[in-house]
Amino acid sequence: MASNMNTNPAVTHHEMVPSNMNTKVINPVMSHDSGHHINPLNTKIINNSVPKPLAATRRRGGDHDHHQMFIKSDDNALIKHIEDSHSPDGRDLNVKPLLHIIEDIMLRAAPAFPDHLHGGQAQAQAHLEGLEHKVPHAGLTEILSYLAYPIHTITSELISKCSNKEDVHSTTMALLHLLANYSWDVKVVITFAAFAQQYGEFWLLVHQCTTDPLAKSVSILKDLPEIMERTDVLKPKFDAITNLINKMLDVTKCIIEFKDLRSTSQYATTQELDMLINKAHISTAAYWTMRSAVMCAALLLNLIATGHEYISSTSEDWEISSLAHKLANMMDHLSKVLELCYQKIEEKRQQDAFEALVRLLKTPHIDNVKTFSALIYSKDDRLPLFHGTLKRREGLDVLRRKHVLLLLSDLDIATQEFFVLHHMYEESKAQPSRPESQYEVVWLPVVDKNLSPWTEAKQMKFEEVQSTMPWYSVAHPSMIDPAVIRYIKEIWGFNKKPQLVVLDPQGKETNNNAYHMLWIWGSLAFPYTKSREEALWREQTWNIELLADSIDQNIFTWIGEGKYICLYGGEDMEWIRSFTTMARAVANAARIPLEMLYVGKRNPKERIRRNNAVIHAENLSHVIHDQTLIWFFWERLESMWRSRTQQDIGETDPILQEIVSILSFDGSNQGWAVFSRGLAEMTRGKGDLMVQVLRNFEHWKHEVTDGTVFVPALDRQLRALHSPHHCTRLVLPGISGHIPERVVCTECGRPMEKFIMYTCCNE
Repeated sequence: MASNMNTNPAVTHHEMVPSNMNTKVINPVMSHDSGHHINPLNTKIINNSVPKPLAATRRRGGDHDHHQMFIKSDDNALIKHIEDSHSPDGRDLNVKPLLHIIEDIMLRAAPAFPDHLHGGQAQAQAHLEGLEHKVPHAGLTEILSYLAYPIHTITSELISKCSNKEDVHSTTMALLHLLANYSWDVKVVITFAAFAQQYGEFWLLVHQCTTDPLAKSVSILKDLPEIMERTDVLKPKFDAITNLINKMLDVTKCIIEFKDLRSTSQYATTQELDMLINKAHISTAAYWTMRSAVMCAALLLNLIATGHEYISSTSEDWEISSLAHKLANMMDHLSKVLELCYQKIEEKRQQDAFEALVRLLKTPHIDNVKTFSALIYSKDDRLPLFHGTLKRREGLDVLRRKHVLLLLSDLDIATQEFFVLHHMYEESKAQPSRPESQYEVVWLPVVDKNLSPWTEAKQMKFEEVQSTMPWYSVAHPSMIDPAVIRYIKEIWGFNKKPQLVVLDPQGKETNNNAYHMLWIWGSLAFPYTKSREEALWREQTWNIELLADSIDQNIFTWIGEGKYICLYGGEDMEWIRSFTTMARAVANAARIPLEMLYVGKRNPKERIRRNNAVIHAENLSHVIHDQTLIWFFWERLESMWRSRTQQDIGETDPILQEIVSILSFDGSNQGWAVFSRGLAEMTRGKGDLMVQVLRNFEHWKHEVTDGTVFVPALDRQLRALHSPHHCTRLVLPGISGHIPERVVCTECGRPMEKFIMYTCCNE
């Protein structure tokens, strides 16, 4: 093929080969580096009677195959050659505007074969509809002023090297040396732009040759009409090239993203992140992307040079496919490393944000707005709160210098819990002028998007819960930074169970969970501080009012009338019949006024509803018709236990022992009862002991000479039956927050063992 090449600078287009050789002659131009006259597309005078240019390529295939073996057998050597060519001068250039133009060219230059027009081109048009408004012109002029000459230089180099049939690797390395002073992303974009010019000009003529006379004439000179008739050969080829170009675009964007990662993130300078980015092998990705551009440019130039005589090569097809596969694998690797980088950056950002939040909440402030600005991200939204009653957005100023209860919960708040909380809030706000009404509640939904993504179903659930709340809530969970979620869990100890954190008017935390105070004392506990909790316990004694509170308004009436009150629970209906019948018989015999109230069992289910119905129908005792109040009785009792264990008291504290005793009664699945008169006398016992004592009333009725001593006499009888074999167990569902390391049995005084138990509905 060398005999067909015209490389003599003295030869002009007047000295052509004999006319009987059916030739095509192309005017030469000056190469920028050799001083020789070369053709922008191909320096050869093509003779139809001799082998095609690709034949020469095949004859040189031995060297090509040897080079491929070198790359495969010594990747480290290739990487060293690539990185040795890199000597950046530190210029930071934004090539994204230029890449947008390249992408625009590649999409608009969709192959348009007669039977392909409504396929690839239509698909490209769909992409263009989304790309149209994305092509940025801001910064394009500036970057072109820097890179126009390098792009022109690389264009000339591509023409020169490809025309002289230099192998793709050597050409790529030559480009890397020419672009040594640029960063990897700039090298790739310059090379891509040089190829995009050629590719775009080719398809511009193809697209317009049927409608524009000028384009038609130029395309005739280039033999394009005849070329494009070779659909059988060219369509598969250009489909493969289009696929490769898409992979080149993907990898190029990823390389730029890595550059942006280092230059724009304040957290991207850590040694750990540097090691991670090094594993991405950006230099190798840049090499293979540039090599793909060189390969595509060579194929295009060869096609134009050979015209309608172009013969598709299996080796070409294989290399295009191989490059596309290689870039796809690289893209997969780059994407994974990039994801890890973002993860590390986010971890560092969240760590810094968390530490800043810890410092902020320990620092005194003039008011609480700075604290809430840190807890609720309001930079881009000046109305980050939603008022549930007024149904409108509000700014953080509505909380300024107020006591604020932060309601922490996930999206699944128990219906009973929400009902009681709603009732207490409305009750406290009924008289706005009262001191204990001077607080606000703000719901912070604790949704960790790192554990599970935010979905449409969750959005609907959030809106549903938010719409039922009369107090303030965050307008959207996205306004709560992950660092705040971490603070809520690690510092405030949130663990699934709803929690009320108290912040004073200066934004200082005064109680990390006032839920128990609210459950025990309601608005009487205002301002819900730890010191207020301690003061309330100092004033408290164990009595029926503390135990039952307002679960039934009749209790206060019975106390005022001096009646005996019996609260009892359990779920065994036979025991309930036996106990209530015997208790009434004893009360009649002792001539004492007795009122009995059934409080069921924790987490009342269908069985408790059935028991209520039977007790009411058979007139055995009073019942609590509202299941929520039954739930509240037990929830409040557990709150008393949690609150009391956090006080500086001993294991033998009488109030704590009484609380644990009743909680343990419920945990035993047996019946139990508490007898009381007034606010001073109380006794309690398990169901079997209580029935045994009542059954033997004839043996101790002499102690009840006066009705006022019935409770003390009953208490003595119950204590006489206590033994080490009547120990209890304490079951506390939904354990979270402060849990004491040691709990003693209320019967024998020995430490109780701790177990983990899983239960179902137990129906």
